[in-house]
Amino acid sequence: MKTHPFIATLLAMAVAASTLAPVSAKDKNDDKKTAAAAAATPGVLDEYRMSAGDKLRIEVYKDAQLSQSAQVRPDGKVTLPLIGDLMASGLTPIELRDQIATKLKEYVTNPTVTVIVVETVPATAYVMGEVNHPGAVNLQTPLTIIQALAVAGGLKDFADEKNIRVLRKASTGVKTINFNYREAMKSNSAPLYLQPGDTVVVPD
Repeated sequence: MKTHPFIATLLAMAVAASTLAPVSAKDKNDDKKTAAAAAATPGVLDEYRMSAGDKLRIEVYKDAQLSQSAQVRPDGKVTLPLIGDLMASGLTPIELRDQIATKLKEYVTNPTVTVIVVETVPATAYVMGEVNHPGAVNLQTPLTIIQALAVAGGLKDFADEKNIRVLRKASTGVKTINFNYREAMKSNSAPLYLQPGDTVVVPD
């Protein structure tokens, strides 16, 4: 018995729909699980911290004269109207926004400030001292101090593993973070991640 072509087409569409439906539902469930897993995974790095060379847009609400573009200078500072020099390197945009707003309260009533990072320089840190290949290391992906030392070719034979220092720019100046390589290799504590502009010093 022959099946009418139109009926055959309908039957084929019904079979295809019944076959595809479970797969579609499974895909949706998988997407939900993936999204939930991503949301549950904490970020490795804190919010972006500015460094020399970053280009900023600073907006003061309803004040075109105070709103301007600025670039973080090599000394880590930006120059703003009324305020003058202000340290930006090592701060998050929110921290810089709050500092600008606080300074402007002397001249403006309840200033509303927005800080936007328009363009960033390549994120790098530096490793120097008793390593086999001193120089800059790329921080485009999160990098721990142990990984940075590996990128720098590892420690030399006479390196002082216990007294490695990380020099980090902060709003109050340069902060020194002590790092014991030997202890870090043995412990299960949280790793120390480098930030743009950090300098790792390995003494002998």
